[in-house]
Amino acid sequence: MSLYARRVTLPAITPLQLQKRVIKVFNEDGTSRALEVPNEITSLNVCQLLIQKNHYIDDQNWTMFELLSSLCLERIIEDHELVIEVQSKWDMEEDCRFCVRKYYAKYEFFKNPENYFPDFMLSYSSEMNGTTKPVDILKMFLSTSTYPEVHSYLYMAEKGKKSWKKLYFILRRSGLYYSTKGTSKDPRHLQFFWDFTQSNVYMLLSARKSYGAPTDFGFCLKPNKTGVAKEMKMLCAETEECKICWLTAIRLYKHGKQIYENYLSPQQRNDASSQNLTAVRSISENSLVAMDFSGHKSRVIENPTEALSIALQEGLLWRRKSTGRINLHGINTSSQTLAMNLAVHMSQPWFHHKISRDEAQKLISQQGLVNGVFLVRDSQSAPKSFVLSMCHGQKIKHFQISPIEDGGELYYTLDEGHTRFTDLTQLVEFHQLNRGILPCKLKHYCTRVTV
Repeated sequence: MSLYARRVTLPAITPLQLQKRVIKVFNEDGTSRALEVPNEITSLNVCQLLIQKNHYIDDQNWTMFELLSSLCLERIIEDHELVIEVQSKWDMEEDCRFCVRKYYAKYEFFKNPENYFPDFMLSYSSEMNGTTKPVDILKMFLSTSTYPEVHSYLYMAEKGKKSWKKLYFILRRSGLYYSTKGTSKDPRHLQFFWDFTQSNVYMLLSARKSYGAPTDFGFCLKPNKTGVAKEMKMLCAETEECKICWLTAIRLYKHGKQIYENYLSPQQRNDASSQNLTAVRSISENSLVAMDFSGHKSRVIENPTEALSIALQEGLLWRRKSTGRINLHGINTSSQTLAMNLAVHMSQPWFHHKISRDEAQKLISQQGLVNGVFLVRDSQSAPKSFVLSMCHGQKIKHFQISPIEDGGELYYTLDEGHTRFTDLTQLVEFHQLNRGILPCKLKHYCTRVTV
């Protein structure tokens, strides 16, 4: 008996790295866009693709998030992470989404580390002698030899129970531990809790409502594999400041050097672009002079103080003329002025018409608790008034904007009439340049954008 083997020619198989997948990216309001992307595309690549398609300004704040809606969890997808790899770990039974939005706190800890690492939560190795600066702290986080310990009390959800237990936690290079005896760091009293090599840290959305947490400052440690809902560890901090410190430290312990490279890469490109822009502007500005065209003959204004005064007067005159053009047949009433002012600010990206206080706080939180993040909205308690909602010191504060009438003219004020503005646009523009009575200048406006 003889055996014969026949050669079979198989069809060519496209290499995995050359294949393309379709992903769906969501916006905060639920709208979405389908994108066909290669397997090796990163989170940063997806953001840049959307920026290009929608003609957005690339200000290094666009961020991709992984949202697990059914579990009420969300995390930042780091710029270097492969999107398809993240998607491959999703559980088919869960509602998992990619979201893209501006997130001003993405790399803020590199710019203002003192706001993210409070002294009472950090301890250092003996060779540091207890003398550190904020920049030194970041260097230690990024180093593999020296590192600060992060420690504080946290609430831990007890397995199989609805109760939360308060324990003292310590974060080290080797992992996360908790003390079985108060705040003792003696090795005999430290119990190993979590390893971050094969897991990610997520923010808990509405921790009280969803998981019965004692505060809303919750976060979750979840393994990087499917079907592990029972293996997740729920933790809860006592304050927002404490929660942000833990989340930032875990990100740095897990991806430290890579995150720093992610931060520097577009920063270097932006610095080069700004230098080129400065060079171009310096050439053109040398040929510009202040001119006065009010008389029969034009003249050059050589006094800088006079030039500034005339510019301010022209700005106010332009606003009055704009008001006159919108009024009907010269009718100058407060209702007509109100209608004009409404038309001016309704088109501004920072204005949100009828959203509640809770919705404003959620929107600001979604876009990062960074000093100067703000929006303006209608007041729900005072008719014809508005509210400036802004972030300062990782807390969201609300300031009433009241309308006042004087001499038939309508103005807006934050300080009971001591400082008056002809419309909301003027008020916002002023506080983008001057702090005024606010705790800081207005810096980043919250806006809803369609991806």
